[in-house]
This record gives sequence, structure tokens and C-alpha cells, in this order.
Amino acid sequence: MHYQGVLRKMETEMARPIQYYMLFEDNFLNVNQVLNRNFQIDFLKYQCLNCGEDLPIFRQGFCKSCFFETPTAGDWIMRPELSTAHLDKEDRDLAYEKKVQLQPHIVYLANSSNIKVGVTRKSQVPTRWIDQGAHEAIEIVEVPNRYLAGITEVALKDHIGDKTNWRKMLTNNVDDEDLVTWRNKLEPYIPEEAKAYFIANNQETHMEFPVLQYPNKVKSLNLTKTPSYKGVLTGIKGQYLIFNDNTVFNVRGSEGYFVSVTIS
Repeated sequence: MHYQGVLRKMETEMARPIQYYMLFEDNFLNVNQVLNRNFQIDFLKYQCLNCGEDLPIFRQGFCKSCFFETPTAGDWIMRPELSTAHLDKEDRDLAYEKKVQLQPHIVYLANSSNIKVGVTRKSQVPTRWIDQGAHEAIEIVEVPNRYLAGITEVALKDHIGDKTNWRKMLTNNVDDEDLVTWRNKLEPYIPEEAKAYFIANNQETHMEFPVLQYPNKVKSLNLTKTPSYKGVLTGIKGQYLIFNDNTVFNVRGSEGYFVSVTIS
């Protein structure tokens, strides 16, 4: 089987285990179906997700100039507390920012390597948790815009982490936590503007990933340094492909790379 196209983050479907899909222009690959098979990936060129040019990828699948110009890479994406659409104030493109920022957002706790707090649009639950490789997660607050979610996350970060240790997540060196207890413990630290949006009675969501064998340690595949790689696919977790020689490949981290994928 042979596929060719620009890498984007894998699409996912909540199931037991989670189903993963790599989408290309003309077809798609259900990655679960090729576990335990030879998986070869060859880097052919760059293709910026915004302008489509063969220019080195800077961040998030964009070349450098597009990263600093496109509204889909504004600072408020990574730092929701910088959102200003609710004030009718433009960053790069007010119409786009209103569309994304002025919709229900969730502040959540997820446990992938350790418990962390995060923000996502309500429409992205549970996709966001899957992408982070969380085996359990719970919503804390549902607010009407991204700004309120951002200031809530900032307040809670004083009491709990906001980063995932990806190496720990991929070796499955994780502990189960009682997220309901954590949610209740963090309630007093929610900012006044968001207190009315606290979610009091929900339960944890659990995710099961398609992994046949976890690596003991991980070595990351960088297509710029290693443009051709072949290994036996032994698992998928978060946005990572896991191979039998402890190599892991971050598909989302390689967005904008035009590749050839061969399954044998």
C-alpha cells in the first residue's frame, strides 16, 4: 500500500481502542489496520499548510512568514487568555477570531503523564484529550468564550501543571488519579468571572489507545535529519506513531511535510 501527501494531524474516532486516520488528498489510511506491519515514511518536500509553497516549516505546519501572518496561528491559540474577540478587538482577522473564540470552551483536567489543566473548544472534546495521549480526563468549567477559559486556566496553573511529559506518556509510565477529587479541590481557585460555569456532577472519561507494545525509552524521528525511515508499527498514542525499535514519530509535529508512506 502506498500513500503520498502533506502530513496533518491524524483524525481520530472515539472507540475502544481509539481509531486513527491519516488523511491525504486522494485517500486515507486507517492506521490501526497496519499495526504490526512494516511502515516506511520518506520526506519528499515541504508544503506550508497556508501558502502551499515548498518552504521550510517554521511552526504548526506553516512557513515562517505565514506563521506570523495567518489568523490560525495567533498568540491566542497557544495562550487563550490573550483572546480579545469578546471585546470586538482584532488580532489578525476579527471575523475568524470571533468564529473561533466566541463559542463554548471547556477547561479540563487530563492525565497523560501527570495531571495537567488545559483549554479546548467544546466541539473538540474528546479529540483534544486523545491528541494529548490522555488515558483519563474530566471537564471542570464550560464557559461561553475562549478568554474566560484562558483566565481560568491561568488561575489553575498556580496549583497544577499545564504540560505533558511526552516521553513519560509514550512509555506508559503513568498513574491513575481521581480526577473528580482533583476537580473539587481546584474549584476554589476558579476566577470570579467563571465560577458560575463550574461543572459539579460529571465523571471521568477514559481513553484506550491502540498500542501492542510500549517502548522502554523513546527516540524521536526527525524527518529533516532522517528523511527516510522504516520500522514495524507497534502502537499509536496521542499524535505519535510508535515503532518496534523505540522510535516514535510525532505526526502533528511534522505537519507541512510532504511525504510518501509505504506499508508492506
